[in-house]
Amino acid sequence: MSASGGLLLARRLLMLYGGLVLYGVSAGLQLRAGLGLAPWDVLNQGVARHAGISIGAASIAIGALVLLLWIPLRQRPGLGTISNVLVIGLALDATLTLAPAPASLWARIPLLAFSVVLCSVATGLYISARFGPGPRDGLMTGLHRRTGRSVRLVRTCIEIVVLATGFLLGGSVGAGTVLYALAIGPLSQFFLRFFALPQAAPSAVVASGAAHGTPAPGTAPEPAAARELPDLV
Repeated sequence: MSASGGLLLARRLLMLYGGLVLYGVSAGLQLRAGLGLAPWDVLNQGVARHAGISIGAASIAIGALVLLLWIPLRQRPGLGTISNVLVIGLALDATLTLAPAPASLWARIPLLAFSVVLCSVATGLYISARFGPGPRDGLMTGLHRRTGRSVRLVRTCIEIVVLATGFLLGGSVGAGTVLYALAIGPLSQFFLRFFALPQAAPSAVVASGAAHGTPAPGTAPEPAAARELPDLV
């Protein structure tokens, strides 16, 4: 690997793990805001309450179960996929340990807004690193390929099922859930463009995740599902 290829790989790894840590931090801060969670965190919180475990541990367990659903869908995980399952849950629990819940509503509202923006920054970082999709995004694109339904329809159905299940289990749904649903797509799209990497050198193709079904920049065009994914994160 050339020196430039090594630097690019190091940058991508930093983006991957920095993004995943920030994603977990954003989820923890949104929970501390106490105004409603993102759909998957509603489910994580509901499962955590019934299982008697931390929400981060619930996130890891649910992520692992979602990966099992990849098997019949013939999805192949990458470094980013496995890291997504582990790092986000650990960062989420660490954030809840370190960050106290604000008592005032006037402190919780800006904390909610900050957490959603931070989640968008994190999304732009770890997806732009191109080490493979997270378990939930892989489930979405796998179902899209197997059913022939649009990515947006599949994504919407998954989110509704997850949100409803989490709500029935006692997860927090509120204004923060609505804000997240409305803002995360446009904000993530902006930060995906902001953090976009230069084209990878040929020697970096394997490291880019092409071996896991993600073409390196500058190679064959991505499938439609992959092109739509950033709009729906």
